[in-house]
Amino acid sequence: MPFPPPSRTPLGVPAGPRRRTLLASAAGAALLVGCTSESDSTATSSGSPSVAERTRARAASDSTGLVRQYDAAIAAFPVLAEHLSELRAEAVRHAEAFGGVEPTPTSASPSPSASASAAPPTEQDALAGLAAAERTLVDRRTKALLEVPGELARLLASVAAAGAAHVYLLTEGAK
Repeated sequence: MPFPPPSRTPLGVPAGPRRRTLLASAAGAALLVGCTSESDSTATSSGSPSVAERTRARAASDSTGLVRQYDAAIAAFPVLAEHLSELRAEAVRHAEAFGGVEPTPTSASPSPSASASAAPPTEQDALAGLAAAERTLVDRRTKALLEVPGELARLLASVAAAGAAHVYLLTEGAK
């Protein structure tokens, strides 16, 4: 589709689209192509899982592990149950969104402690350990955004944003 010439063109400037218009159109076209050309195949030609499959499985496993850490913190410090139960429920939903399943409450791992000293862990240590685990997952998921197709990238971005909010709630709630 030809562009109409501007109504007033300065002397020596050819009529037609300006460089900015062409650059903006090219950038927009590249974004549209990037968003619509998803090749989320279930396996590569060699039969191994695709990057998207591996990323989804890793994210599900990470979220399931995080649920276990929440369970361990709640088991070690029942007074934190009210504060942590909604964050735990979010982690369960994230695991399910990536295709994982909720772990059984009896499969809790040792208490997430930021302190490796001989002193017993405290509630603050448990919260700091959970915040660190959430932060690690936020970073991992944010990096993975560039390697996966659109829908999975949007899911990772959404879950990473929720994880960042969890970090805030865990650190600010501890103050």
